[in-house]
Amino acid sequence: MNSKMSECLSVVIPAYNEEATLRNVVQKILAVPHLLEVVIVDDCSNDATGKVAEELARQHAKIKVLHQPTNRGKTEALKTGFASTRGDIVIVQDADLEYDPSDIAEVIAPILADEADVVYGSRFLVRRAARALYFYHYLANKGLTFLSNLFTNVNLTDVETGYKAFRGDIIREMKITSSHFGFEIEVTAKVAKLRCRIYEVPISYYGRTYEEGKKIGPMDGVAALWYIIKFNLFCSLENSYRLLPALRPALSLDASPNAYPGPANGGR
Repeated sequence: MNSKMSECLSVVIPAYNEEATLRNVVQKILAVPHLLEVVIVDDCSNDATGKVAEELARQHAKIKVLHQPTNRGKTEALKTGFASTRGDIVIVQDADLEYDPSDIAEVIAPILADEADVVYGSRFLVRRAARALYFYHYLANKGLTFLSNLFTNVNLTDVETGYKAFRGDIIREMKITSSHFGFEIEVTAKVAKLRCRIYEVPISYYGRTYEEGKKIGPMDGVAALWYIIKFNLFCSLENSYRLLPALRPALSLDASPNAYPGPANGGR
């Protein structure tokens, strides 16, 4: 992929009851280099999120708004958004400002340089700033990342990160079947099966408290354990994609079919 490409980035924003932050998030995204489009998916919010999104779409030609008929959760909102994208690169942006859109340029840089097919923004690599919050969430995230790595043999530091960027054809061809917050584990297993070139880059993180609107809960962690087993052991590569995207051959670090060069595995 040519790093000189101008408009190649699709940003998908799943939004549920985020009227207080959505406008600010979108304004920051509009300043991101290489932006082709912003796809906002209102997950049947019961506040003014949908109205704010429609106002933004009227003001900016690059913004499109999709409305879920019922509240179906983050993963279903992302599926709706991905299917509507056109960009050569697709990234997920939460609507709550926990992730800073100014980091997007660095997250997508390895894909633009044709060094990566998938890039995760890690909250646990060296970073600029991070709000200190729930220690138990940190432990749960580290535990889930460890178990995911155990099955995929990919040395990630933050499997649950909200910043995940993909080559557009990879995420649009992927069959996504999990629900609620299962997206993170499912896509990690499936890009590993495809033997994508996976990178991680450091990002900032400004987490919210539950009083401020954080939505993920303990049962989502329990579900993630099941998804790790399900998508790594009981889902084949052929059942993971509608059509298998073509990839550049990755140099093997060892005899394992799931090992990749690059920062996610201690390379480059």
